[in-house]
Amino acid sequence: MVKEVLKLLLEGEAVSTPRMAAVLGASEADVEAALEALSTEKTLLGWRPVINPTAVAENQVDALIEVSVTPERGGGFNRIAQRIARFDQVRTCYLMSGGYDLMVVVRGANLLSIATFVAEKLSTLGGVQSTATRFMLRCYKESGFLIESAEADEGRPAVSP
Repeated sequence: MVKEVLKLLLEGEAVSTPRMAAVLGASEADVEAALEALSTEKTLLGWRPVINPTAVAENQVDALIEVSVTPERGGGFNRIAQRIARFDQVRTCYLMSGGYDLMVVVRGANLLSIATFVAEKLSTLGGVQSTATRFMLRCYKESGFLIESAEADEGRPAVSP
């Protein structure tokens, strides 16, 4: 049941329309119209709860991939970034300033699945010059929320003498 509830939260709405209407002192029809307008203008892209990654039973691996690309004539970085963003493994894709062009956040079942994605799909795309993969080992803060750890509750000093 826990997995089903988690899946529902990840795929469903964070707050029901009747609840939003009650909080705002508005009608459900007004709230639904506002939500529809926000979706139509692409301001509201979806609903996501913030999940503590250490509490999720499924073992998944996240990685940051720095990607250097050759910009396309007439399309710049947009076309290659949009191609990369369409892969199911890609959670986030940003155009960056600095030493590389795109930062891609991917999720996989394990290290090998991410390595395979990079080697067989990402690095073989036309325009991709190089990639550098950094695996996320531990999360301390997610979407503005601190992730509590068992070590913090033990009262041990961070550095022992």
